[in-house]
Parts: sequence; C-alpha cells; structure tokens
Amino acid sequence: MSEGIDYGKLMHRAMRGLIQEVLTGVQKNGLPGEHHFFITFDTSHPDAELADWLSDRYPEEMTVVMQRWYDDLDVTDEGFGITLNFGDAPERLYIPYDAIKTFVDPSVEFGLRFESQDDDDEDDGPEAPDDGPGGGEPEHRDAEVVSLDRFRK
Repeated sequence: MSEGIDYGKLMHRAMRGLIQEVLTGVQKNGLPGEHHFFITFDTSHPDAELADWLSDRYPEEMTVVMQRWYDDLDVTDEGFGITLNFGDAPERLYIPYDAIKTFVDPSVEFGLRFESQDDDDEDDGPEAPDDGPGGGEPEHRDAEVVSLDRFRK
C-alpha cells in the first residue's frame, strides 16, 4: 500500500524535465539573446564525468557557466555532455540531471534549487535568484567556475 503522493519527488522530476527541455532547445538553436546558465552540480555523483584535475579542485560541487563559449552540447534523458573552456583548456563534462543542485539563468532572474540529491528527500521547489550579471555574446561562449552564494537570498 502506498504511503501517499510524494509531491516533492514529483516536483523535482518535473524541474529536471524543464532543464532537459531548455538544454534541448539550446542544443538545437543556441542560447537566445542574453540567456546564460549557472549550473551547480555534485562532482562526486557516480555518473558525473569530469577531468581529474577538476574533480580534485572541486571534490564536492562545482558551478559551470554556459555563456559565451561551449561546444558539443549533447542532451539525453539522463543528463548532458558539454565541452567548456577552463582558462583556454577545453574540457568535456557529463552532468547527470540528478547531480544538479542549482540551475540559474540570471538574465531573466530564474533559478531552480534542489535541496537534496537523494530522491527520497527531495521536497524543495523552484527559487529565483536576487540578481545576476549581465548577459554575454551568443556567438562566443565561455565557461567559468563561480560561487552562487551572491545570488542566494
């Protein structure tokens, strides 16, 4: 017999579906206008893939920026692969949706936060950041590691 409806888990699944839909659109058409994303993820997630030097430097979590330079965006049902530039060193990453902790588009003050990576504990909903930096140039996209603390309430 079921214990009830787990709205938190259902909401997080829907939020991850929204991220997948947004990234699928970017894969097909590029980033429109001033849109850009700060994506914080759990680097210790068993399905996350990143260079050893990045996982050594960021053993728990890391924030990447999809803005001016990115390449080979490959969106799947489980996550996405992307090549980002870290100080003129392109690196391939694979980020499972389950590893995402925050997804923020500061150009429109939109953000999602996942309080727990454990599906049984997920119960937080979407949250908008206070403010964000200006947008970039859609033709040339850069990645950088930043802290989202300045965007949290």
